[in-house]
Amino acid sequence: MIDLPGPLWLIGCGNMGGAMLDRWIADGVDPATITVITRTPRDLPAGVTHATTPPSERPAIVMLAVKPQQLDIVAPDLAPAIAGVPLLISILAGVEEAPLACRFDAGMIVRAMPNLPVAIGQGVVALHSHGEDAGARSVAEALMLPLGLVEWIDDAALFDAVTALSGCGPGFVFRFIDALAAAGAALGLPADQAQRLAIATVQGSATMAAGTDVSPATLADRVASPGGSTRQGLNVLDEGDALKRLLAATLAASERRNSEMAAAARGDA
Repeated sequence: MIDLPGPLWLIGCGNMGGAMLDRWIADGVDPATITVITRTPRDLPAGVTHATTPPSERPAIVMLAVKPQQLDIVAPDLAPAIAGVPLLISILAGVEEAPLACRFDAGMIVRAMPNLPVAIGQGVVALHSHGEDAGARSVAEALMLPLGLVEWIDDAALFDAVTALSGCGPGFVFRFIDALAAAGAALGLPADQAQRLAIATVQGSATMAAGTDVSPATLADRVASPGGSTRQGLNVLDEGDALKRLLAATLAASERRNSEMAAAARGDA
């Protein structure tokens, strides 16, 4: 159970903000300590307060969960209301600490990048901060632990890469599952059955990879007996490093977009 040091404001409550909120409540956070601030009403867990403007009560923690493009929409009203807040956590993709510090007076700023499986407590959350307040870092980490794997990233320059890999990664995995199912259907399987088989195959394979100390590459080779059908399929993926090149290009495109959003937040021309 998370023991919050005081009121928490969740600014924005879309898919990701809502997923985090649900997990916090499921983990035992007192709903009465959380205020969700959005421009329009929305359904919230029982006991959570909703507001369309910042309340008069000062928070101990602020979680920014709006779209990056909305930063300068919420900042003018929010900044004076949270001046001096001990901990500001931002999940705004591509928005670095410096632009946040220019807009908000916070004791410590932590960037966080969760991915969508936090909704079931099996997500990934990357954290970074230039701040060295051990207490604030502990609070930020404690908030994220119910969501899944938590990793601190030491080098801020790598945060866009982490965002591309684990933040955007579920979208790429979902697309792979869809493609795997479509390939099965193309071989004659009923589409709904192919989808069930594809989902279960990826789920079981991921669980197995997570539970062993050998690399996924080694596991792939263990499945593929010489001259067998798996090896023939892997030969297609491995020829010219086709799969690795495709994914490298995919992540590079996501990383570039994060860099573009960072430049926009800095006000670069």
